Amino acid sequence: MSNTSLFHYALPKNEPILSYAHNSVERKELNKVLTTFLSQKVDIPLIINNKPVKTNKTLPLLQPHDIKHELGKYHLAGETDITNAITSCLQAKTKWEAMSFENRANVFLKAADLIAGKYRAQMNAATMLGQSKNVYQSEIDAICELADFFRFNVYFLSQIYQQQPISSDGILNRMEYRPLEGFVYAVTPFNFTAIGANLVCAPALCGNVVIWKPSPSQMLSAYWTMQILIEAGLPEGVINLIVGNDIIISKICLQQKEFSGLHFTGSTLVFNQLWKQIADNVLFYKNYPRIVGETGGKDFVLVHASAQVKQVATALIRGAFEYQGQKCSAVSRAYIPASMANALKTLLVQECKKIKMGHINNFGNFVNAVINEKAFMRIEKYITIAKKNSEAKIIFGGNCNQSKGYFIQPTIIETTNPKFITMQEEIFGPVLTLYVYDDKAFDDTLKLVNETSQYALTGAVFATDRSIIDKASEALAHAAGNFYINDKPSGAVVGQQPFGGARKSGTNDKAGSMLNLYRWLSARTIKETFQPPTDFAYPYMNSKKR
Repeated sequence: MSNTSLFHYALPKNEPILSYAHNSVERKELNKVLTTFLSQKVDIPLIINNKPVKTNKTLPLLQPHDIKHELGKYHLAGETDITNAITSCLQAKTKWEAMSFENRANVFLKAADLIAGKYRAQMNAATMLGQSKNVYQSEIDAICELADFFRFNVYFLSQIYQQQPISSDGILNRMEYRPLEGFVYAVTPFNFTAIGANLVCAPALCGNVVIWKPSPSQMLSAYWTMQILIEAGLPEGVINLIVGNDIIISKICLQQKEFSGLHFTGSTLVFNQLWKQIADNVLFYKNYPRIVGETGGKDFVLVHASAQVKQVATALIRGAFEYQGQKCSAVSRAYIPASMANALKTLLVQECKKIKMGHINNFGNFVNAVINEKAFMRIEKYITIAKKNSEAKIIFGGNCNQSKGYFIQPTIIETTNPKFITMQEEIFGPVLTLYVYDDKAFDDTLKLVNETSQYALTGAVFATDRSIIDKASEALAHAAGNFYINDKPSGAVVGQQPFGGARKSGTNDKAGSMLNLYRWLSARTIKETFQPPTDFAYPYMNSKKR
């Protein structure tokens, strides 16, 4: 029987953040799961056609904060596995595309409930152990943001489907929103479980089939995400998870005639390389592929003399050092008025001395480890440059130790050069650089903020003077895709602050909004005429005179 109902999805509410306070039910449950995960060795396969695929090549699954304790291993895809994953997607496409929106949507709505309920502790434990997040950072990511993505995407897509053209007398016009013709390739980062899942599931909700290549450092939470999606009813082949040699996987996927879109979050360098590969292959593709990417950031806080010192200090510490600064939106450069500089620096040092760093199972730790040795070495390099350069001095932190895990102390650098390397280049670690400007040079500092970095992801202004807020908002209109007033420039919430930036920060397609979903749809306009004409001549042709 055909579906004749018109169903309405209500606007969702954001998933509440649990406290994990001492002796709380959620904390006790999480500790049990953490203990279980730490006592077992997980064997993570590829997932093709909803089935586990184990290969003859594996790598150890490490904890960034405890590198001697392996969580297990994960399997690497060979060329045959990659090809099989693509074939599986294309075979699943016809049925998935034809499935009613309600049935596609209900897979992700059920998955959201499983994440927020039955598997809340497991998703948190996987994210905490595999990606070295404290419980709060994991909760807002792997639970709340991910459930929000699934629920709000369903609502947003239902709104898109209702958007229809006008019709005139005797004519009915309507719009269909089809998925893309082919498969989507999703390349996802280590730092957010929710971003990884959304990059895959937003196109899938729209009826697309997807090859998912997660970061190896996110394999544990990616594996749990796939298990939950399968339990929620995801049909075979709609999403296939593979990991292995990045260059080979991308090369094979991007050489397929049926490649229809790239959904990417990661470094600007890699995004540029993938874009070039797509351009080189463009004559071969069946369609022009959609390219959606969110890349780097060199996110700023501009402080005016009218701002409140304690508010600024709190925003800088949270914005720069939460999750070890491994957020695209993390504060990494701050512009401080001279009249506030001494008070602010004193307060920052006082507060930073209270920060505890260590293993994720100690809930008193605010900071954990950076993701791997490569990241550790890159961040340490910038700190070493600051230590040796006369234009900079470290006013807090600067210690790096990888004997037990990849630990880098929250570090604050002060520079006399507004174009110093740590003011310009993305570090992606717990490093904040301060530049002190003359209070009278606020307008010149606005230009500095706008011109110093190639990125334009997030930024903030702190001021109580409304005219200053207005001036900064206008002058920095293109400097940040997400702009914050008297708040840290991180922590975007689905449905409240759609996320994305421009310039070299990406295509600004705003994850967590309708804008992103439009990119995974191909519209078809249908015009139906009820009384078609039977004579080619128009009335003006019957006139005998001009």
